[in-house]
Amino acid sequence: YFRNEGSLTSTLRTLLFFTALMITLPVGLYFSSKAYIFEGTLGMTDRDSYFYAAIVAVVTVHVVLALFVYVAWNEGSRQWREGKQD
Repeated sequence: YFRNEGSLTSTLRTLLFFTALMITLPVGLYFSSKAYIFEGTLGMTDRDSYFYAAIVAVVTVHVVLALFVYVAWNEGSRQWREGKQD
């Protein structure tokens, strides 16, 4: 019973971490890349910088999703191996 509760807590913690990452990282990278990289450093127009900053945000969402799937897969297989050894 207690092992199952610990794995539930670990799973919830992982889910909350990646949820926060999914919200903050793409939005933060969108605005910071637009202002500092595309408009500031590269000197792009406002319209072009919106487009490329959106691409950065979409790629970031895909990277976070891939990391979540990787972590969830490894966590699930680890819990399955630990449960099988009992």
